[in-house]
Amino acid sequence: MFRGPKWLDVSQYVSREPVILALLTGLAFISVLAVAGLAKIYNAQQDALADRWAGRGVADLAAKSYPAAVTDFRTALLYSRDNPGYELNLAEALLGENRTDEASAYLVNLWDREPENARVNLELARIAASKRQIEKALRYYHNAIYSVWPAGQEIERQNTRIELIDLLLRINYKAQAQSELIALAANLEPDSDQHTHVGTLFVQAQAYEPALEQFRMSLRRDRRDQAALAGAGLAAFELQRYPLAERYLTEAVAVNPNDAASVARLKTAQLVLRIDPFRQGISMAQRNRDVVDAFSAAGQRLTNCGVLSMGSTAQNAAQKPAAVGPLQDLAQQWTKLKPQISESGLRRNPDLMNAAMNLVFSVEHETTDTCGLPDDTNMALALIAKLHEGN
Repeated sequence: MFRGPKWLDVSQYVSREPVILALLTGLAFISVLAVAGLAKIYNAQQDALADRWAGRGVADLAAKSYPAAVTDFRTALLYSRDNPGYELNLAEALLGENRTDEASAYLVNLWDREPENARVNLELARIAASKRQIEKALRYYHNAIYSVWPAGQEIERQNTRIELIDLLLRINYKAQAQSELIALAANLEPDSDQHTHVGTLFVQAQAYEPALEQFRMSLRRDRRDQAALAGAGLAAFELQRYPLAERYLTEAVAVNPNDAASVARLKTAQLVLRIDPFRQGISMAQRNRDVVDAFSAAGQRLTNCGVLSMGSTAQNAAQKPAAVGPLQDLAQQWTKLKPQISESGLRRNPDLMNAAMNLVFSVEHETTDTCGLPDDTNMALALIAKLHEGN
């Protein structure tokens, strides 16, 4: 058989080579697309499964079904490894089961990756607080407060600060609690319904002036807000502004007559305003009567303390046991001054008023911690003594 020259075969091969290369390239491209498509489908399936299990976990977490939530989020992480949202949810579920160490491990890992994550810092703060690691808890709380919160969760920053304040009050860090409260109050809207709560926290921190201002802001929104009225009355009472306290407490009791604390505080405030010999606008005769009554009440207080017998003389008062110390001295002074303290005696010698009331105030001061609870009059006199202290 006749065959043509070999160079003809080569030329045919050369002419077919681009076609073959094109076909192979096409096949390779199609294969890549197919693999990519399959990978995309696989990843989509994985993501769908992860989302499905995470959705169950969120529902179980909301229902406080913590064991189920732990299983849900662990399964979600099998399909979406290192998903920070799922890891945070798993840590929260573990905390719900009191598996603190496991939760802490996830949270510390998350913090290393996202140190500005507000929720991670908040959970770490709570764990540290539960372990009484106060400095660490404060650091994490501050990190959470000053981190960026997701859109729609800005209220959580305020709630986190309130949670921090509650912790500071529990451990008696009142000065730091006051600082946090000032920052909190500065960021409240004028019409916020939080003013009464913040005022109550100021009271617990013994910062009565800003507490009063917060309660007043609440009352601008609702004049009959009983909690705000009672809080304002308490703050004014602690500030020794008894006329203002009486006004707020009167309104508070009118709204809720069953508020026993406000009823008792109102009674004391009214008594202070009624029996204070140094109050303005009373006659000299009324002042003298008040001094006589206060002096008599102080004597009764000493009698109840067991260091004085009404009608005793200076001699038998001195025969009381020496163990009572300052109270014995006060009993002797009271017995010595008693014959001069009458309305007529005070008219003849007005200077006796200061001597009598100084003794009354000393008696109330010394008996506060040593003679049990005072009656209403003696309690009012003790408050009057503080009111005029240093005058």
